[in-house]
Amino acid sequence: MKRLLSTMHCDVRLQWRNGFYYAAAFVAVLFIIIVRQLPQGDWRQIWPGMILENLVISTYFFMSGLVLLEKGQGTLEAQVVTPLRPGEYLASKAATLAGLATVETLIMVLVTVGLHFNPLPLIVGILLMSGIYALGGFVAVSRYDAINEFLMPSMVWTLAFSLALIPYFGLWEHPLFYLHPLQAPLLLMKAAFSSVEAWQVVYGLLYGGLWLGITFVLSRRAYHRFVIRKEGVR
Repeated sequence: MKRLLSTMHCDVRLQWRNGFYYAAAFVAVLFIIIVRQLPQGDWRQIWPGMILENLVISTYFFMSGLVLLEKGQGTLEAQVVTPLRPGEYLASKAATLAGLATVETLIMVLVTVGLHFNPLPLIVGILLMSGIYALGGFVAVSRYDAINEFLMPSMVWTLAFSLALIPYFGLWEHPLFYLHPLQAPLLLMKAAFSSVEAWQVVYGLLYGGLWLGITFVLSRRAYHRFVIRKEGVR
């Protein structure tokens, strides 16, 4: 635990030093300005979908940027010979980015809708979605060494993430959408702004936790394959 906390402290300093906090603040301000310029209405129903898209930046792409940064500096490979375990490295990155995303999102929601929401399901939904995004970002970027090689595959990933919005906005509803990894935390965030059925909350907690565990396992395997053994690294 002490090693994990020390790593989280280092990650926060790394993110601050490289402007990730400034970038998160800029995105938050931009979102607030855009929402305030749009016609007046009940934006509480739309916020979960907007949060899903915003978290792509503050978790998925931030994780990808951190990994590419550490690869470029040689620090990621250097950590292989330290006592730091892959799980601790990944947990630290995911936890610090999830914390940043939670603060950023709560500020945006408070400024735009005030206190007219339930903070508990919103925070849990953000943390689950942020963890899935961040760990998924590591899986996606771990085989690449340069941003230009990663950009095209990342477009496919982000498009796949956005599929969860299809049933949320009623464009097409099908039970198979409940298998989407982000559908669970999306429903939890929806519960923060409107009433949902009890089974949907249970589904959101259990299925969201399941996918958080799955992405953690996949990211550890990617770490061993592409960082330690360097299989097929581009």
